[in-house]
Amino acid sequence: MLLQVSIFVLGLIVLSWAADRFVYGASALARNIGISPMMIGLTIVAMGSSAPEIVVSAIASVNGSPDTAVGNALGSNITNIGLVLAITALVKPLVVSSTTLKREMPALLVITLLAMVFMYNGRLAHFEGLILFGLFIFVLAGMAWLSLHVEKSDPLMADTVDEVPAGVNTGMAVVWIGVGLVLLPLSAHYIVDSAVFMARYFGVSDLVIGLTIIALGTSLPELAASIAGVRKGEDDLALGNIIGSNIFNLLAVLSMPGLIAPGPIDPDVYNRDMYVMLGLTVMLFFFSFSIIGKKQIGRLEGTLLLAGFLGYQYWLFG
Repeated sequence: MLLQVSIFVLGLIVLSWAADRFVYGASALARNIGISPMMIGLTIVAMGSSAPEIVVSAIASVNGSPDTAVGNALGSNITNIGLVLAITALVKPLVVSSTTLKREMPALLVITLLAMVFMYNGRLAHFEGLILFGLFIFVLAGMAWLSLHVEKSDPLMADTVDEVPAGVNTGMAVVWIGVGLVLLPLSAHYIVDSAVFMARYFGVSDLVIGLTIIALGTSLPELAASIAGVRKGEDDLALGNIIGSNIFNLLAVLSMPGLIAPGPIDPDVYNRDMYVMLGLTVMLFFFSFSIIGKKQIGRLEGTLLLAGFLGYQYWLFG
């Protein structure tokens, strides 16, 4: 058991590092061939925060554990809002000022409702996976278009451009892309195998493992990025990372079990987990559009989100 836990932790470390190096290389290569930093920031860099979840979901589906993949998608969204955003707001209240985010938050709510409709009948079909993945491509194209039309005064613009590496030669960029392409699926394979072993050992379902330790592990990069962002005054970027990651989780990560291993899903998904995800998403929506015009996610809101997350963990294991 100790060996499996060690493999899982090491796998998470390698997975996060490989995703970071892949995004670094891809961003540098894109910049070198003339793609604008804003477009890179809103597509490649934004997608990079969900790369660990996407790869883990695909590997779990290939290995015959679609519930782990579904749990990873929903659990990551729950963790991003209820833990990552909550802790970030407790460290420093986030001011919501970017018009870009005000477009993305309603989109997240609509996509959450669509995903719930697909899961409501207790299964994920192949055509539903195709729809979700098709919407993922559409969102990427929309973000690329948005990068060309975003207002120059938008605070998200400067913050996003700063995230794109400069001065990296093309050869080194290609090397980092190759490192990521090799280590991402390899580390994900070991993570899934060890997670399934631990699930069997402790007598819990693949779904719960996906909702908890895998979701928490793959969300750690978002936590580090968000806290670092607010400490530098990049509130919109920190919040944008979370919203973008949640959108990609529902479109790219959740589409994997539908595309690779379509079929029935654990009943707890549509009896419990998707409602928790919806509840936290609705809370985020209303906190961001404060009725009194405050437009700030402060420590009170962070405390409420964290309380919801801890209550959910008690529901899972209590």
